[in-house]
Amino acid sequence: MEFRRYQDVQKFALKAEPVLGKREDVYSLFFGVLQAIKAGRYEKPFMATIEEEGQVLALFQMTYPHPLNLIFTDESRLEECMDLLIRNLLELKIEISSIIGLKPWAFLFSKKWEVKTSVYPQLMMDQGLYRLDNIDETLEHSPGSWRLANTDDCSLIEMWFNLFEEDAGLPLTAVEDVKKRVASFVAEQEVFLWEDNGKVVSMMKKARPTNHGVTVSLVFTPKEERKKGYARTMVAAGTKELLKKYDFCVLYTDLMNPTANKIYQEIGYKRIADSIQIGFSLK
Repeated sequence: MEFRRYQDVQKFALKAEPVLGKREDVYSLFFGVLQAIKAGRYEKPFMATIEEEGQVLALFQMTYPHPLNLIFTDESRLEECMDLLIRNLLELKIEISSIIGLKPWAFLFSKKWEVKTSVYPQLMMDQGLYRLDNIDETLEHSPGSWRLANTDDCSLIEMWFNLFEEDAGLPLTAVEDVKKRVASFVAEQEVFLWEDNGKVVSMMKKARPTNHGVTVSLVFTPKEERKKGYARTMVAAGTKELLKKYDFCVLYTDLMNPTANKIYQEIGYKRIADSIQIGFSLK
């Protein structure tokens, strides 16, 4: 069993993509970020595998300041692989602020990491991962219609971006960084808006496309427009549009938010996995 770190994303992709393709929906976050690394959107990513006789037993990926993403392919070797991972992270002095992965993997890592480093693990996000292949056409829609965002919408999206982070309990992104990201989103035609009577009332974003699927993210409706069905209608319409190009859509939900989980299920999304992000701080 060997831990291997990769500097060349193309060589890493040759190892990773056959594994990711077997569970493209569950591994959509890892797969989508890998495509972004290949496109040059991240500098100095951390990429590694655990391999044995040509078989990939585990995959690891991190783009600073985002969490370390963990995938293990052989549950019978989980403890062994986890110990090898942690030993190499410490030897390489890789700084980790948080991890993300399926619940059993993330919990096991955090327990072992706490013992080895004396850091304190904290649950940051408890998420359900949902998939949809076919939209429910009988769903009642709120009034209005969807459109793609344009440059005139950037200031509104920038404000909503930070409000979304605030609602999710995430650290607020700096204003200048938000401006750059939103400008890129709009230029790439990734932001969908729901407009009612000339007023934009909800949004969602296309993110992390893979070979057959795409992620729905950044779903937001301002407080004054909530409880009117706009978010559900926006996601339903946006998903329907995305399914013209992709075989399936996935999205993450906060499991502590029963309303969000309910509306996505009403659209037709099915829960396929549970994922958590755990942060680490000094005791």
